[in-house]
Amino acid sequence: MKRFKNILVVSNDEGLSDAVLARAQWLSQSNGAKLTLLNVSETSQLDFKRLVSRVSGKDADELAGQLDAARRDTLEAVADRLRTEGADVSTVLAQGVGFIETIRYVLRHDHDLVLKAADHTASWRTFGGPDLHLLRKCPCPVWILKSGGEASSKRIMAAVDPNPDDASQDALSHKVMQLATSLAVQDKASLDVLNAWCLYEEHLLRGSMARTPPEKVDALVEETRRTSRKRLDQLTADYAAVTPEMTVRHIKGTPADVVVEHVEAQNIDTLVMGTLGRTGLPGMIIGNTAETVLSRVDCSVLAVKPDDFISPVKL
Repeated sequence: MKRFKNILVVSNDEGLSDAVLARAQWLSQSNGAKLTLLNVSETSQLDFKRLVSRVSGKDADELAGQLDAARRDTLEAVADRLRTEGADVSTVLAQGVGFIETIRYVLRHDHDLVLKAADHTASWRTFGGPDLHLLRKCPCPVWILKSGGEASSKRIMAAVDPNPDDASQDALSHKVMQLATSLAVQDKASLDVLNAWCLYEEHLLRGSMARTPPEKVDALVEETRRTSRKRLDQLTADYAAVTPEMTVRHIKGTPADVVVEHVEAQNIDTLVMGTLGRTGLPGMIIGNTAETVLSRVDCSVLAVKPDDFISPVKL
């Protein structure tokens, strides 16, 4: 986790949770990182003034100033708690759509990590719309902690898809491994490194219309398995000595289903994964696997993107 030096800590409607503050403090101490606490108000000034105009005896500008002062005082009180632990902390208030203003602040100030608590959803099981937008479109890594989660992890999973023939994809898997192993060491947590594999055309090849001999399909499946396993072993060999509590899992199945099922079955509390777009539209859609996983998991997520990712959010 030493790579993070300029961290943006985002407050949501519930404020800054104890878990988020504990993580921010740890990152500041272990990395010598600078922290910026950001609070974004999504209430437009025009709507606010219209609302206040209906309240007798209240001046909209004066009340708006009082509310901004209260927001700043609340944020500064949290910052002071971190400063007593030696953290370098600044505070910022912003106005607008939360995830857009967060990403714009990242772009303006070259933040290398966004840290926030998950917004509550109706089911409390998946990420809400704003969090998904942030995960999709923010150019730097985004670490969203599950609401009500603990300050440290016990079971971490790194979802990887190594491919030496695709430099961007392979580099992303290494990023995931670097972060996951570092976090596992810090938290003294177990680490599962999971790679899902399958021959996507297998069901068609085995169908009556393809007329492919079963032994040929079996050979293709086995070759796919061997190639995938070799790539996984090459990736994980570099990290085997970093954490003794690392288990490598090579599971056949559709990647999104395998990841979600493993998170649930093994009570994973932190998922580290890459998001890799395949649409040709920069930042508009993340990879199908990542999109499906993020809409289904119930755990904290640390998501990273390729170095060449371009956010669709502009200054």
